[in-house]
Amino acid sequence: MPNYRVGRVSQEIQKEINDIMQKRVRDPRVQGITITDVEVTGDLQQAKVYYSTLKDDEKTVTDTQEGLEKAKGLIRKELGSRLSIHKTPELFFARDESVAYGSHIDELLNQLKKED
Repeated sequence: MPNYRVGRVSQEIQKEINDIMQKRVRDPRVQGITITDVEVTGDLQQAKVYYSTLKDDEKTVTDTQEGLEKAKGLIRKELGSRLSIHKTPELFFARDESVAYGSHIDELLNQLKKED
């Protein structure tokens, strides 16, 4: 039997984290990031939050990760007050590499067009 609740909770977490990031988190290291996906475990105890950044250089990536780790407590507290679930999931942030990979493929295709 499919578990629809996990999908609904992950969508709600994604929406709320985006809102919290825009309105409550003041850290300049996490400005301009986009939450692309949230994976929640079946027991709703842990959530892996995927994000993408506008810049792909190493310093920006590490600064953003540090900023998210620093803001994790505030985000989880706000999430707990906004969601109506028994226990707020523990958050883990991971960079979504698919956006950078898609950009790299696009660059390769543009190079092929220029060669023809």
